[in-house]
Amino acid sequence: MIFQPRVLFNYPAATLLWLTLMLSGCNTAALYQDDIYNPPVYWGQHMVKSGETLYGIAWRYGRDYRELGNANGLRAPWTIRAGQVLRLDKRGRAPATAVAGAGAKRNATAVTSSSARTPKPTRQPAITRKPDTSAPLASQTQTVADIKWRWPHSGTVIANFSASGKVNKGIDIAGKSGDSVRAAAGGSVVYAGSGLLGYGNLVIVNHSEQYLSAYGHNRKILVKEGENVQAGQIIAELGNSGADRPMLHFEIRKNGNPVNPAYYLPAR
Repeated sequence: MIFQPRVLFNYPAATLLWLTLMLSGCNTAALYQDDIYNPPVYWGQHMVKSGETLYGIAWRYGRDYRELGNANGLRAPWTIRAGQVLRLDKRGRAPATAVAGAGAKRNATAVTSSSARTPKPTRQPAITRKPDTSAPLASQTQTVADIKWRWPHSGTVIANFSASGKVNKGIDIAGKSGDSVRAAAGGSVVYAGSGLLGYGNLVIVNHSEQYLSAYGHNRKILVKEGENVQAGQIIAELGNSGADRPMLHFEIRKNGNPVNPAYYLPAR
C-alpha cells in the first residue's frame, strides 16, 4: 500500500525522510505502535481513489473526519467521489476537482485529529463504573459518555495503550484464529477493509459524534460499510492479518484522538 500525499511542497529533506520512514514501516512495527510512522498530516493533498471513504482517509492521515470534511466544504453524510482532491491543510477549500470518468460517489457515513507530533492525551470523560457483575465478563458493560461499552474479546491483553515512548494507540488482545470479534458498542460500520497499513483487515464503527472504535488484524470481516451493529454483535473473525500472531488490535478514538480503552471497558 502506498501512503503518499499528492503535493510535497518545498521540503525535500523532510519529505524524503518522512517517505523513507513510511516505506520502511511496511516491514516493521504496525503504524499504530510507533507514531513516527503515522504522524498527523496537515500538508499536501489526497486524491480520492475508488472505494475510499472520508473516514478511512481521515484515519490514515491521523485526522478527525469532521475537521477534514469541513475544511474541504463537505457536509454529512460526507460524500466523496473517486478523483476528488482533498486538501490536507486545516484551511482546506473544497476543490471539487474530479478526474474524467472517475468512479461512483462514496457515501461516507460516520473517524480522526492531532497536533503535528504525538497527540496530547485527551481528557477522559466521567466514568460510570457499574458493570453487570452477574453476567459473564464477555457480556459485562460499562457506561462512559452515554455509551455502554463491552470487551470485544475475552482474551488476555498482551499490549497496553501508550501515548509516549513506544506508542500504541490501542490495546492488543490475544486470541485464537477464528475467535469471534464483537462490537464494543452499538453503532454504524464506517470502514471495512484492508487499505490502512499495519491494521490488516480492519473494521471501524461509529458510535456517536465523538466516538469511534476500531478492530484490526481480523481473519475475516463479517459486516459491510453502512451496516448498523449492536453491542456484542459478531463483526469479524480474529486473525493475524498484518500481524505476526493471532490477536485483536482494538482502539477507541474521541474526536479523532486515540484514547485509552481501559477508561471505557469494564474492569477485569
